[in-house]
Amino acid sequence: MVKFKIKDESLAEEGFDALYIAERKMPVTGKIIRERFEKEKPLKNILIAGCLHITKETGVLARTLKAAGAEVALCGSNPLSTQDDVAAALVKEGINVFAWHGNTNEEFYENIRSCLDLKPNILIDDGADLIVTAHKEYPDLIQSIYGAQEETTTGVKRFIAMEERGLLKVPLIPVNNAKCKNQFDNELGTGQGIISAIYGMHVLFAGKNVVVAGYGHCSSGMALRARGLGSNVTITEVDPIKALKAKFAGYNVAPISEAIKNADMIFTATGCKNVIKKSDFENLKDGVILANLGHFDVEIPTNELKEYAVSIKTVRKDVEELTFPSGKKIYLLAQGRLANLVLAEGHPSEIMDMSFALQSLISEYIIKNKGQLKPGIIPVPEEIDNEVGFLKLKSMNIEIDKLTDEQYNYIHGFEEGT
Repeated sequence: MVKFKIKDESLAEEGFDALYIAERKMPVTGKIIRERFEKEKPLKNILIAGCLHITKETGVLARTLKAAGAEVALCGSNPLSTQDDVAAALVKEGINVFAWHGNTNEEFYENIRSCLDLKPNILIDDGADLIVTAHKEYPDLIQSIYGAQEETTTGVKRFIAMEERGLLKVPLIPVNNAKCKNQFDNELGTGQGIISAIYGMHVLFAGKNVVVAGYGHCSSGMALRARGLGSNVTITEVDPIKALKAKFAGYNVAPISEAIKNADMIFTATGCKNVIKKSDFENLKDGVILANLGHFDVEIPTNELKEYAVSIKTVRKDVEELTFPSGKKIYLLAQGRLANLVLAEGHPSEIMDMSFALQSLISEYIIKNKGQLKPGIIPVPEEIDNEVGFLKLKSMNIEIDKLTDEQYNYIHGFEEGT
């Protein structure tokens, strides 16, 4: 019997329409892998719990895991990113869903516990909250988890910290670190995602001063897209190598306290907290737009901004105008949460196809190797990463070259020199 707690079951038909659109753009996850899974049932009698953004793309993943024989339970990894129509459609298809747009922090963790109460065998996480909660509150369950996956950079950092302290008790595969994930989903998806989030503000990027905090995969994608639309882009960094990469890529590089003074838009995706400090508030330019693309709502100090403001006005859905004591007005998107998922619909389906193909195949890998995987971080097998790449190329009718035996032996050998 399906268990669920969602906003409105009557939204299911709209959700089915959204899933149809996503599946048309996700041939690897929604067709190629699913067709094999339907025949082989590699996940039969397995319960998979996922703490993910409940979007139409995640729905395609859930359908594929279910086609493989798994029972699937989902909860939202962000209080504002759940698409309620998709949640309703998935429930109609027999998937356990505990998520709705706008849940409180307390409800967020209640939904996580609802998934864990079902005693899953595999955990799929986006931000680490599901797996960390399992470690803290479900010690008996932890002992029976075959394996877990993490989808985002922030979550991977948390698990590295857990492993260093000897606290990670499950085999953890950081899907985020796969080439088919971070070089596409993170960079291209986030880059386009921020443009989609800003679109409704009716702002011209050309000629604007855009500050991007960080220069990792996600931030570099945002910088590239903003520059492509004609913006003057400044990067802020704490890592000297990333700062050099940004400079040699043609961007301005400066401390954030200096960069924000002339910024028309500020985008954060560092994985750290308080990227903008309270001492910087009055240096913000009148009319500046603040948007966070990092996983948690800690990069922009939302609570401090609201305490500092003399008035707050909602000017459109998920956009707040904050008036400062000086009279300056700033525009905060999505309450400091993931702006691309809250104001738009997240990353394009085409790019999520690879990320969720990886999660599908890693789920199969965990079951094939259950009992053999030791607790700790386990890299994504290169053959799975490459398989997803080949399948995506195949779905696009693209062929590439193949090494001859002579070429293979040359690049894998050492005898042949000058």
